[in-house]
Amino acid sequence: MSRRAERLAAAALLALAALAPARAAGPAVEDSIAQRVQACTVCHGREGRATPDGYFPRIAGKPAGYLYNQLVNFRDGRRRYAPMTYLVEHLSDAYLHEIAGHFATLDLPYAPPLPAQAPAAALAQGERLVREGDAARELPACTRCHGERMTGAEPAIPGLLGLPRDYLLAQFGAWRNGQRRAAAPDCMATIAQRLRPDEITALAGWLAAQQPPAAGAPKVRAQAPLPIDCGSGLR
Repeated sequence: MSRRAERLAAAALLALAALAPARAAGPAVEDSIAQRVQACTVCHGREGRATPDGYFPRIAGKPAGYLYNQLVNFRDGRRRYAPMTYLVEHLSDAYLHEIAGHFATLDLPYAPPLPAQAPAAALAQGERLVREGDAARELPACTRCHGERMTGAEPAIPGLLGLPRDYLLAQFGAWRNGQRRAAAPDCMATIAQRLRPDEITALAGWLAAQQPPAAGAPKVRAQAPLPIDCGSGLR
């Protein structure tokens, strides 16, 4: 190889070496909280607005305090679901607050509910429990905490509309058997224990069949005191 050819080859190698880091770096990726929570949307759906025919709940528009409490519960072992624990077990409180705040700001349309999967008598029973409760058994109406429109209350009480029936049934079951817990006093565990199995089925069937409002984010604050002692309802 001539001297000139050697110089040209060396120059080409240097040029390739200069380009290599740029090629290895690849395209720039947006560094935003919306980008960083893409792992959440694999299960919870685009922008966290899960459809009603799946198991995973909608998280878009839920109160930030509620979402934060659930992330902490998964991280600290009060709720058990291996994929969630894996995602959050090493995350700080500050970062969990950031994730919760992001999804809480997403006030997005709901998917229409699926047709009711329960007889009319069971639906009436579910509605009665939601709106009236059963004072003789110390069961407050669901609306007393979750709001008249059942869309939740700030800072930490979730809406119950737009959730799949199977998910609602599973959560009542988890509270009853200790698989799901919250900060003491655990009000939902107490309520789940007081409800009969047929009442849980009726509640889940009625709630899942309701048309959510156009804007589902909570617009009201929870009123203290709540009708039942609740360790996470007001914080």
